[in-house]
Amino acid sequence: MNFALSKEGTVPFGNPIDKLIAGNRRFSKNNLSHTNQDTKRRNELTSGQNPFAAFVCCSDSRVPPEIIFDCGLGDLFITRVAGNIITGEILGSLEYASEHLGVKLIVVLGHKRCGAVQASVNGGTIHGNIGNLVRAIFPAVLNTKDVKGDSVDNAVRENVRLNVENIKNQSHVLEEIIREGKLNITGAYYDLDTGEVEFFN
Repeated sequence: MNFALSKEGTVPFGNPIDKLIAGNRRFSKNNLSHTNQDTKRRNELTSGQNPFAAFVCCSDSRVPPEIIFDCGLGDLFITRVAGNIITGEILGSLEYASEHLGVKLIVVLGHKRCGAVQASVNGGTIHGNIGNLVRAIFPAVLNTKDVKGDSVDNAVRENVRLNVENIKNQSHVLEEIIREGKLNITGAYYDLDTGEVEFFN
């Protein structure tokens, strides 16, 4: 099932996307509901979890999915790594979320002015394990080097797109669940200035 939507568009997918878009609108308009954040909800989750969406997102402290989508305990299954790149550990976590927790939607979430993408665009020598992150993002930089506009923003969006494809192509488990029509994967972009999230086609 494919879908195309925007922060202002209609939502053909159903409940997971509905919830995310509605939550982000509340957040961006400073009208938070703070649902599922109390003792009652905590007690409900002591015997298990049933998140409605999973995320691969950047570790950036300005981009916490539970807050920018106005969600609470047990709502979202989150994996975070700088540059929202795909690793074996991330894939294993997503397989668990989909196969065992029944998550129907995976979102790869990039964001404006991502420092990891900026480092990859800038190039140069990177010391330590940060270099692993920069190298993982570099294909997005190469793919967008001749694209007009802001080089970092272009690479952020391309990095999201590439990692959506990486999820689809690098996990036989998720590939089969997608083929059965039980899982959808999409990319998204968070604007630090407006608080709004744009979902990709």
